[in-house]
Amino acid sequence: MPMAPAPFYDSSAGTGFFGPPRGAAWWVETSDQVRLRVGLWPAKGEARGTVLIFPGRTEYIEKYGQTAQELTRRGFAVLVIDWRGQGLSDRLLPDRQIGHVARFTDFQKDIAAMLRVTRELDLPRPFHLLGHSMGGAIGLRAVMEGLMVQSCAFTGPMWGIYTPHILGPIAWATATIGPMLGLGAWLPPNTSLDHYVLKQAFDGNLLTHDPEMYAMMQDQLKAQADLGLGGPSLVWLREALNECKTLAARASPDMPCLTFLGTKEAIVDRDAVRARMQVWPRGEIDEVQGAHHEVLMERPEIRAHVFDRLEALFGGKPDTAAATG
Repeated sequence: MPMAPAPFYDSSAGTGFFGPPRGAAWWVETSDQVRLRVGLWPAKGEARGTVLIFPGRTEYIEKYGQTAQELTRRGFAVLVIDWRGQGLSDRLLPDRQIGHVARFTDFQKDIAAMLRVTRELDLPRPFHLLGHSMGGAIGLRAVMEGLMVQSCAFTGPMWGIYTPHILGPIAWATATIGPMLGLGAWLPPNTSLDHYVLKQAFDGNLLTHDPEMYAMMQDQLKAQADLGLGGPSLVWLREALNECKTLAARASPDMPCLTFLGTKEAIVDRDAVRARMQVWPRGEIDEVQGAHHEVLMERPEIRAHVFDRLEALFGGKPDTAAATG
């Protein structure tokens, strides 16, 4: 299927949508015939490269409008994907509110489709990766398998899923036994069909300390309910746990990497993130004081720190192999 224009929600589409000018989206198809949506914000002025954003679970292109504002004004084009099973891309279960994937490696097919877009649009090189949460797990496998980026950065990467020690074995057992009993499309305990930000008040949330950013997320989903997603399926949980275990056993790639981890992180496994970065050549972990899971959408002073560091990483001296690959 050739690229075709797709819906794109900008500041004129309703409350909560903010992004740089000239944003646009396209439909593309994967090798296994899943229709995906990919969105682009061009760089402001002379382009210094392109940042490929790999979002987290439940996320969608427009959520990164504020991030794109920062990156495009610093000279980077920004390309974002709606993964299979979320955003406006094809949902994979009859109940579209349940997050699902048959195999975690299927997301690599989504990356291949995203890379076709970079070629079709002749996006400026070098490329850089910015992966958040689930996108951090997808991105880690991608760079391990040779994704042609000059550098990579991760925010709250899902290299392990945080569960209190007493609940860890229960999560594994539920994710393993449920699908064997034909319950793979069921939600895990303590999850629901509602998007997190619509059921959780700002007070007590685990994403950000910035009330305006939290309100932006809520407003976007109220304005465009089709972007929303609830809890994951038991199959998704099984595949995610297995993917984290598989990736933990593999060596880190030798490329510049900067990973941000909030000191108040309570969604991903902080120890797994620290363990990975301890063995990453040319890698650095930045433990952001007082930050929750969404460091890109935290308080202004935290965002300023994060984007300054990202600009320094992405604007660094090219890696010859990545730049020419």
